[in-house]
Amino acid sequence: MGGPELDNLIAQFARLPGLGPRSARRIVLKLLRERETRLLPLTEALRTAAAAVRTCSICGNLDTQDPCAICANPHRETRICVVEGVADLWALERAHVYRGLYHVLGGTLSAIAGRGPEDLAIAPLLERVERDRPDEIILALPATVDGAATAHVLTEKLKPFGVPISRLAQGVPMGGALEVLDEGTLATALRARSPA
Repeated sequence: MGGPELDNLIAQFARLPGLGPRSARRIVLKLLRERETRLLPLTEALRTAAAAVRTCSICGNLDTQDPCAICANPHRETRICVVEGVADLWALERAHVYRGLYHVLGGTLSAIAGRGPEDLAIAPLLERVERDRPDEIILALPATVDGAATAHVLTEKLKPFGVPISRLAQGVPMGGALEVLDEGTLATALRARSPA
């Protein structure tokens, strides 16, 4: 079409989540048409981020400092919210309702994918809990079979520390119509109901 350089650029964009070959082609065309205002600033931003962003050695977050700004903040609550990935941590931070610390597992247990406890950041979590004795551990894992299995394993491993362990509530989302929800979500919502 336009040479191997263009094909490679389109292929790189097509590998991003939510993009396919057609969307990737549209993005590449837009970038190339507006080289000075879009392509070159994007190239520089990617180069800068690749050089500056690192993984926090305490929680697993991504930041330009280590420890990350969250772990380095002495005003955070001494509770740890365990999440599957960095995207979950960022989503909780955007909600502005949680002011504690985090721990990124790097996935969930999955027999199908061949991911066991040794493939996740469980050992560093246990070391942190033993060393720092947080006020609470919040398991903020996905409402999936793998998420439930991971929460069960973590609960068993964390029990000996005597730290209170909780899970996020699950059920009917804000603005959710009951008729469109699946049976599992409805059943969980009914079981986890609270006084009005």
